[in-house]
Amino acid sequence: MDNLQQNSEFQGPQKKVPCAIASLILGIASIVTACCYGIPGLICSIIGLVLSGKGSAAYKADPSSYAQGSYKMLSAGKTCAIVGLILSIISIIVYAILIIVAIVGGGSLEGAINPFDAY
Repeated sequence: MDNLQQNSEFQGPQKKVPCAIASLILGIASIVTACCYGIPGLICSIIGLVLSGKGSAAYKADPSSYAQGSYKMLSAGKTCAIVGLILSIISIIVYAILIIVAIVGGGSLEGAINPFDAY
């Protein structure tokens, strides 16, 4: 029992990395909402990246006081936010191209959506 108490006192209480859960939630939300014209996914991913940056800075300042699992959650949130950012940018580009085709094509998306109408 004394050995267990010494080990827990030696390591000290480990706390969660700040913003780890919020970063993960926003990263997942950015992937899910990337197809909604790209804007909600873009907003969620940027906020998730900012929060993961703050959490990463706090962890790097004193890594021994934070739990390793919490840092892994922060890293997963950052990765999800980056993927969501890329998907949101692709979605915005696709919707912008569709709008340009609709404007140039006489206001109809029929040729852009169904290319087999000519056959």
